Amino acid sequence: MLSEILEITMIVSFGASWPLNVMKSYKARTTKGKSLPFLCLIFFGYIAGILSKLVNEAYMASFASKWYVLFFYVLNLLMVGADLCLYYRNYLLDKKGGLI
Repeated sequence: MLSEILEITMIVSFGASWPLNVMKSYKARTTKGKSLPFLCLIFFGYIAGILSKLVNEAYMASFASKWYVLFFYVLNLLMVGADLCLYYRNYLLDKKGGLI
């Protein structure tokens, strides 16, 4: 139980900053200060975390009572995915504006 609480604390802590980061990317309309390799690494890290839960037999056996752990992984993945989409949008805006 303590292990799960600590894991959720880690995921929530990481995830708390993503909505703010997405809003910043949306408003900034530029890729300046963003790192595509970093975003991709985080994105694939969350995919690995999700897959680790899905292949863990003990976790899947108790999924009905522990679904919330996977929920936070997926929520963070969606936030990073949104930031990746905004990176692409901002890249095109930079290119159009002659910044690239």
